Amino acid sequence: MGNTLPWIVLIAHVGVLLFIDFFILHKKDKATNPKQAVFETLFFVVNALVFSGIVYWFYKNGMVDNPSNLSPGNSVIKYLTGYIIELSLSVDNLFVIAIIFVGYKIPKQYQHKLLFLGIIGAIVFRAILIGVGLILIHKIHQITIFFGLFLLYTAFNMLKKEEQPKDYEQNKGIAKFFNISNKLDNGHFRTEINGKRVFTAMFGALITIEFTDILFALDSIPAIFALTTDPFIVFSSNIFAIMGLRSLYFFLANMLEKFKYLKYSVFSILIFVSLKLITASWVEIPEWFSLLFIGISLAIGIWISILKAKTDESQ
Repeated sequence: MGNTLPWIVLIAHVGVLLFIDFFILHKKDKATNPKQAVFETLFFVVNALVFSGIVYWFYKNGMVDNPSNLSPGNSVIKYLTGYIIELSLSVDNLFVIAIIFVGYKIPKQYQHKLLFLGIIGAIVFRAILIGVGLILIHKIHQITIFFGLFLLYTAFNMLKKEEQPKDYEQNKGIAKFFNISNKLDNGHFRTEINGKRVFTAMFGALITIEFTDILFALDSIPAIFALTTDPFIVFSSNIFAIMGLRSLYFFLANMLEKFKYLKYSVFSILIFVSLKLITASWVEIPEWFSLLFIGISLAIGIWISILKAKTDESQ
């Protein structure tokens, strides 16, 4: 059972967290209040940090496949760096989720239900994308250069994008495949209108969230490959970041505009990891430096955003 035990522990850990999240913390369709959002965010962050200790134990005792011959300490640094990268690169996703909820007019009491189902889909899709990415890396050695160039394109494209609310009810791409009504019908995904069975706005919002998460995964997964191609670290850091993102949404929901300069932090992180991918064959950047660079970039973005918000309030 040797090398399968870590995966069993990871899946069981995630399963327990999902159970607690849906059946205990949110057993009824109720809007998440700010105090609860803070508690849940801390809960998932602490779980991610606790799992770093489990990662250390697995690698110290040789219980996980270790193709890169990582030391226990280095495996933890890579896990934590990957976790922070995945969270930071998902900041834009929070804005998009907010826009989707506004576009489909989803009340706050139903938003967690959609985000929870989004977690399930995101875990499945990311597992597939990570698997495909790792196969490509092992089959085509220089493909990391392609991933790096793709991230460079993403970084500069991100600066040109303007976040504008879109009316997702009128999204022709989705309407072409699904008969979607703007009716909510008490949070159901299907309803009946004039004798016909149609999908509700809840279903439209869910499909849109899943689709956008796949698009964001195409950016974030190559980024973590700049740190490691160890399957266990890549997948575990992704899962905990995804779960943390959903709780973080409610924590930051009313403050997203205040942290608008975070996108420049994300831009700098994307540039850094893309260059790391492109030069991986010639230059080895220490993991402590990667973690330090990411932490400083995020701190500067938050600091400037807060200063700017105070300046605007005083005027």
